[in-house]
Amino acid sequence: MMKRKSISAGKASLVLVLCQMISALDVPLDSKLLEELLQPPTITQQSPKDYIVDPRENIVIQCEAKGKPPPSFSWTRNGTHFDIDKDAQVTMKPNSGTLVINIMNGGKAEAYEGVYQCTARNERGAAISNNIVIRPSRSPLWTKEKLEPNQVREGDSLVLHCRPPVGLPPPIIFWMDNAFQRLPQSERVSQGLNGDLYFSNVQPEDTREDYICYARFNHTQTIQQKQPISVKVFSTKPVTERQPILLTPTGSTSTKVELRGNVLLLECIAAGLPTPVIRWIKEGGELPANRTFFENFKKTLKILDVSEADSGNYKCIARNILGSAHHVISVTVKAAPYWITAPRNLVLSPGEDGTLICRANGNPKPNISWLVNGVPIAIAPEDPSRKVDGDTIIFSHVQERSSAVYQCNASNEYGYLLANAFVNVLAEPPRILTPANKMYQVIADSPALLDCAYFGSPKPEIEWFKGVKGSILRGNEYVFHDNGTLEIPVAQKDSTGTYTCVARNELGKIQNEVHLEVKDPTMIIKQPEYKVIQRYGQVSFECIIKHDSTLFATVIWLKDNEELPDDERFLVGKDNLTIMNVTDKDDGTYTCIVNTTLDSVSASAVLTVVAAPPTPAIIYARPNPPFDLELTGQLERSVELSWIPGDENNSPITTFVIEYEDGLHEPGVWHYQTEVPGTQTTIQLKLSPYVNYSFRVIAVNEIGRSQPSEPSEQYLTKSANPDENPSNVQGIGSEPDNLVITWESLTGFQSNGPGLQYKVSWRQKDVDDEWTSVIVANVSKYIVSGTPTFVPYEIKVQALNDLGYAPEPSEVIGHSGEDLPMVAPGNVQVHVVNSTLAKVHWDPVPLKSVRGHLQGYKVYYWKVQSLSRRSRRHVEKKILTFRGNKTFGMLPGLEPYSSYKLNVRVVNGKGEGPASPDKVFKTPEGVPSSPSFLKITNPTLDSLTLEWGSPTHPNGVLISYILKFQPINNTHELGPLVEIRIPANESSLILKNLNYSTRYKFYFNAQTSVGSGSQITEEAVTVMDEVQPLYPRIRNVTTAAAETYANISWEYEGPDHANFYVEYGVAGSKEDWKKEIVNGSRSFIVLKGLTPGTAYKVWVGAEGLSGFRSSEDVFETGPAMASRQVDIATQGWFIGLMCAVALLILILLIVCFIRRNKGGKYPVKEKEDAHADPEIQPMKEDDGTFGEYSDAEDHKPLKKGSRTPSDRTVKKEDSDDSLVDYGEGVNGQFNEDGSFIGQYSGKKEKEPAEGNESSEAPSPVNAMNSFV
Repeated sequence: MMKRKSISAGKASLVLVLCQMISALDVPLDSKLLEELLQPPTITQQSPKDYIVDPRENIVIQCEAKGKPPPSFSWTRNGTHFDIDKDAQVTMKPNSGTLVINIMNGGKAEAYEGVYQCTARNERGAAISNNIVIRPSRSPLWTKEKLEPNQVREGDSLVLHCRPPVGLPPPIIFWMDNAFQRLPQSERVSQGLNGDLYFSNVQPEDTREDYICYARFNHTQTIQQKQPISVKVFSTKPVTERQPILLTPTGSTSTKVELRGNVLLLECIAAGLPTPVIRWIKEGGELPANRTFFENFKKTLKILDVSEADSGNYKCIARNILGSAHHVISVTVKAAPYWITAPRNLVLSPGEDGTLICRANGNPKPNISWLVNGVPIAIAPEDPSRKVDGDTIIFSHVQERSSAVYQCNASNEYGYLLANAFVNVLAEPPRILTPANKMYQVIADSPALLDCAYFGSPKPEIEWFKGVKGSILRGNEYVFHDNGTLEIPVAQKDSTGTYTCVARNELGKIQNEVHLEVKDPTMIIKQPEYKVIQRYGQVSFECIIKHDSTLFATVIWLKDNEELPDDERFLVGKDNLTIMNVTDKDDGTYTCIVNTTLDSVSASAVLTVVAAPPTPAIIYARPNPPFDLELTGQLERSVELSWIPGDENNSPITTFVIEYEDGLHEPGVWHYQTEVPGTQTTIQLKLSPYVNYSFRVIAVNEIGRSQPSEPSEQYLTKSANPDENPSNVQGIGSEPDNLVITWESLTGFQSNGPGLQYKVSWRQKDVDDEWTSVIVANVSKYIVSGTPTFVPYEIKVQALNDLGYAPEPSEVIGHSGEDLPMVAPGNVQVHVVNSTLAKVHWDPVPLKSVRGHLQGYKVYYWKVQSLSRRSRRHVEKKILTFRGNKTFGMLPGLEPYSSYKLNVRVVNGKGEGPASPDKVFKTPEGVPSSPSFLKITNPTLDSLTLEWGSPTHPNGVLISYILKFQPINNTHELGPLVEIRIPANESSLILKNLNYSTRYKFYFNAQTSVGSGSQITEEAVTVMDEVQPLYPRIRNVTTAAAETYANISWEYEGPDHANFYVEYGVAGSKEDWKKEIVNGSRSFIVLKGLTPGTAYKVWVGAEGLSGFRSSEDVFETGPAMASRQVDIATQGWFIGLMCAVALLILILLIVCFIRRNKGGKYPVKEKEDAHADPEIQPMKEDDGTFGEYSDAEDHKPLKKGSRTPSDRTVKKEDSDDSLVDYGEGVNGQFNEDGSFIGQYSGKKEKEPAEGNESSEAPSPVNAMNSFV
């Protein structure tokens, strides 16, 4: 029989599990193979179990599955069949089981509350989803109540109750004042977990009339506020101090139940004067390290990821100088079911055996039940090959009809787990997936791995032959891997040839040939040598190589491990490096590196540069080598070496370097052992076992190193167990179904004896499993096949030789192979910020579906067409990568008035996952670029003809052109300015009734509904009579600007002259203009070094023609590229502008609240129209401003001095500047001090409900920005 890598058997109790692991088939991820094999359905994506939906949006219940043939889908609702064909509001996505319930066109979310379950079915079985509970979110209005002012004596305690309305999910509570500032909190004043505001003792500064409690409802994106509460503190002298009493919880004891894995929050708030300090202890134990945190000035104890071990009594102690009070909270930790071993898919061949195991734990212990194809197994059709034994199903002698999908349900009173696992019985003849006649090339004396990837059912037997009629390969010189790979640990020249892999099972046989070529190693037969050269001399290093004639070799020279200096003094020849005119900077180490496609070798030499000696001069040189080396006192692990120094050559010896050669493992290679001071000539050397030592000594002085001494006699030490294990042990899968364990092999020097091998052990982390071990030859890699995709493994590699094992190795954590992500990011939303910037949001994909290390998300976006031209062009997709688990990003550099598409993909170490559905968005109009040209022709006594071209970038729909012109007198003074508006469809105009023999300056620009674009200027002169006068002029100055440069060209009419000159500067700047001289034979120049995104003015003049120059032109350089991603929030002008806007809004808010300090509703409206000036748009992202407000009852805009709305509901709409962004939550956040730092993505405006029955806040209709 063929020798294969063996796996240790393990204990007898694991025979059944090992049988499953060995007998179950592994299906390779070969796309052609996967398309042909039948497979039961597998649920790949589904909505969460508890699915709270926005009642204003369409409900999307996800259910995606794969299988062969593709599965069909059906749904149940509240346990009965859900016929979607009978409900016009419900549709199912094509080739998918995902339901879309149309709420936005008349449906009511409340009508679709219930429990939904999806079934995916094909001829091989049926998989089912979790029970998905659909509930619409609710944000009821605050109950109207009359609040009496609180009269409190100084030093007394006080509790201000919030009592928010009960919503789904519960709201987030925070307290603010009328100025929308977070109320300061401290050890004395703080908010409890129930939202109430607690005062341990009140002080006179607590007097105010605007204590306001806010409730933020995440799903409906609304903020509601309670009526302001008034507190008046009156003083009594003296103030009585009080010992602590607990405001919450009450009594001396209480109980709390928390679930495993959740966050445990315990709270104690005390009254007293001075303010009590809170301390927490756990009776009979310690608070868990690294998971315990104190919040709310130590009034709240927070323990992360609680487990059953965290159960017990927790005591809080409140203390001040007068005494203390305490409360004991008895905590019990229960647990919803969690997996110990989830059932895994099983692929078997007819007649084979296997098991499905479903093990879960919880508190209380969960109940395990089985279903088959969605039906309880007790009432499912019987299968004689199946036997249910509690949490295990045992399959014996399966047949193709045994294929099915099994469901395991583990449940207790706190929840349930549901897992699908299919049994797929396949009968397939062998197939070899490795390409035929594949060529492998290796260097002699290195390992060779010949692949034979295969599949078949039953699992084929693999045999290897060499040559066409060769015998089967056996013996210790070959290693046969379970995945079919043939390994030759040490390939020799005679290993070259053709190898045949044969795969056979009872259904057939197939073979495949591959070829192996063993190449000669590359060698440096003449290495560079140590050189000492005088300054300004010439030196040469040799590097003569020998390599396999069929390989191409390249030689690279390095100096001090870096590229050679870019200096013509360095001459690289075929076999040498020559340095001319040597300087002190050339001192260093020079390395010759030889590379082929299969191997690489190198050799180094040191160059020492010395000064030329004076005449007469003392000759300083490297010392002569030591001699007469002698070994004495030989022991198993040590020996004494002595020597006689050579001549110092006028420079004292500072150091002796001792080197050794291992004649047994690396003959001819010398290694550094140690070094001793130059005054010492003997040393006791520590030795390693199983090494044939020779020693040599090198003397060192200030000039350099001597030649090595002659080697000492040889000394062979005895063998021993290895002292160390391999280093750099790693486990990284190369395929989704394997784990590649690699390590740095021990050297022969480290082996300590003959027969070096490695014991490789692994087991899946966090699974109650035994170690699996295998002993391999002296290699550095082992491949474990048949692993689940991207799961952690504990790994250890132990060295052993003929005398025994090395010490027990440490464990490392590795992961099996990554696979491409399964799921595309969902809920992709695009918010267009302005005409050139958009923000994209997406929901993160579940980490389990990433199937690898999450690296980030990629956003692909491209322009589909310009909305003004309606002409498509070549699609150039742009990609922005957002590292980590980000869920939003900005898309800069968009073109105005254009249609774009984008999609989002998740990225792991294997690559990109599937793209989300393309999202279409449109940018609004912007101002146009300048007209492409302006020509003035046909001058007469009183008229000029103007011709122009439309803007290159209209950025919208052109509505007109604006022409302005004015006369210029002989002293260059400008006359009155005349303005003419020209229809957008015109391209020429005849100006009449002009003054004769007069120069006019023209300003011309295009206009969209957003505003006017940049203008182009030109000058022209009416004639004195009908004969065109001869005069010099420069006209048709045109500019073509890029990001950092611009091309300026012009036309000249007039007498010859020597040179032109071009003057230019930043428009509106007081800086001096720059001047460039241009040869008179040229009519263009390129201006370089410009600032991106900046407007410049330019004119052209002719030297020698005093006072004569062209009309002034204006151009703008292109914006900086999107990849630079300049953060606008860090720009000085932006910060100043935002501060001014914030101050103005604050003043207006104070005026509003002074006029009426009552509860109200602040709905948030859409942003200002797209054509508004972007300089005064509402602030984005983190700029901290409020949004837009309106009176929700009459839908009329607020005016200055208007009264505040009565119910004070704040609701999220299309604005990014909404109050909804305040507070903690999914889409917005606020700092601990209460300042706004977020924004919300918008929702479509809904019609307000009639009457008082609606629980939703009315929609906003007008912007607060109208105040300014």
